[in-house]
Amino acid sequence: MSPTALPAAGPEHGHVTFLGAGPGDPGLLTLRAVEALASADVLVAEHEVLDVVRVHARSGVAVVNTEPGSSSDPAPGTGAPQLTVVDGSSATAGVPAVRDAAHLVMEAARGGRRVVRAVSGDPGLDAYAAEEMLACARAGVPFEVVPGVAAAVGVPAYAGVPLRDAEGADVRFVDARTASDRCWTEVGASDGTVVVSTTLDSVAAAAGELVAAGRKPDTPMTVTVAGTTTRQRTWTATLGTIAQTFKQAKVLPSPEGGRPVIAVVGERSAAAQRDQLSWFENKPLFGWRVLVPRTKEQAASLSDQLRSYGAVPHEVPTIAVEPPRTPQQMERAVKGLVTGRYEWIAFTSVNAVKAVREKFEEYGLDARAFAGIKVAAVGEQTAKALIAFGVKPDLVPSGEQSAAGLLEDWPPYDPVFDPIDRVFLPRADIATETLVAGLIELGWEVDDVTAYRTVRASPPPAETREAIKGGGFDAVLFTSSSTVRNLVGIAGKPHNVTVIACIGPATAKTAEEHGLRVDVMAPEPSVHKLAEALADFGLKRRAAAVEAGDPVTRPSERRPGARRRRTT
Repeated sequence: MSPTALPAAGPEHGHVTFLGAGPGDPGLLTLRAVEALASADVLVAEHEVLDVVRVHARSGVAVVNTEPGSSSDPAPGTGAPQLTVVDGSSATAGVPAVRDAAHLVMEAARGGRRVVRAVSGDPGLDAYAAEEMLACARAGVPFEVVPGVAAAVGVPAYAGVPLRDAEGADVRFVDARTASDRCWTEVGASDGTVVVSTTLDSVAAAAGELVAAGRKPDTPMTVTVAGTTTRQRTWTATLGTIAQTFKQAKVLPSPEGGRPVIAVVGERSAAAQRDQLSWFENKPLFGWRVLVPRTKEQAASLSDQLRSYGAVPHEVPTIAVEPPRTPQQMERAVKGLVTGRYEWIAFTSVNAVKAVREKFEEYGLDARAFAGIKVAAVGEQTAKALIAFGVKPDLVPSGEQSAAGLLEDWPPYDPVFDPIDRVFLPRADIATETLVAGLIELGWEVDDVTAYRTVRASPPPAETREAIKGGGFDAVLFTSSSTVRNLVGIAGKPHNVTVIACIGPATAKTAEEHGLRVDVMAPEPSVHKLAEALADFGLKRRAAAVEAGDPVTRPSERRPGARRRRTT
């Protein structure tokens, strides 16, 4: 517990935490913020940060969401946005009268409830939370402030623009929406770094104000939109050339010209320096939309790995798992497991672990039923699923994570050391015979049991199908031949600009049989090695573009009609 945490909320006034959610990257939430969200009874969040903070709130928390765009919204800089109450699934709950934020926050705190009021960036620099804090103070509602990473600090860091150096520098922060003539005059007369919060279509006007106030037109300037997210885009120019830069890049005019941006003016934003320091946008798969044809449960760690490379993973299940048509075989095997029929049980997938676990729960059994039985797992993900069940596997392949790899390490049956010669193999109805044949060759008897059936999943939404066929995805990861067949069956063939990455030769052969060009192959059959191989491909592609002097684009931007650079 943080030393700043306050005692339990009082029965009458409750307690409010004003919390900064950062500029966009969910990973920039502080530990204290996560702690406060976990104990909240009510969450009052701006629309743009709701998804960032909600995942850390406990189940059943009441949610109050800002609804931007109302004609009754205050003008920028005049106060907090209007709020509308919504339920836990973000559906409007009764559409109550719209009230100002301060009253809603205090109403939510009544009855001793803990309220978290989440805002973008930092409550003291990016939001107008002081008015709400004063209202709480006047009403006797105790509150605390959890600072967040301010957009004016976090966005330049992600854009590769340091605001100070070893010599130190004067750094000024300006909100162009509310800046007075005196403010522009002061920053124009300074030679320090100026960080301007403005909108895309107001950047040129802000640059003009600085030049009129005395800044040289050749002063370097960077402009970043959607900072700290995988939609981030940064332009480098000077105060005098930024308008022309936007025009040439076809950034403006745009219906999204009102989007907020952070502009940095000063020598530290020079193009030559940013080329070396732009760590975020130079990630190997930055902004790539990568299709992962697996369920969210299966794809969790793979999607996290892709995000670390800057990609935006999109999970589409191609296989649905269903119980076997006749459960008797599985029931006999589980009873045999308990009565000592088997020496080994081998799990070849996470789904097999899930199927056995569900059968155990049906009979009131738990992991203790595995006592005295050796357990094998085909790979790391299956082993993790077993450990979550409370079972530590005795055998995981030391080399290739496959049936062949498992057989490499599997001991032959020895009647002296093995009192029982039988192996329980729960698996899918369409599994190959490699493992069964190999175990029999090693002298084991095998009960090959259908633990679950795999069927083709339902088609994804129309928008996803169109993106697959129309080149909206930059890459697709195929982890088995069945994912190739099923994805093409339920959604159509990926566009020819999409990078096709396959986990191994068999999967690649199936992809080619379906008319797909295979661009990437994993060096070994592992989903994580597959993601690594795709990242290496992206890195080489980026390096080749830079060496040729070409703009770095994503594969999807090569399709007919695609914009060369996205601004969203």
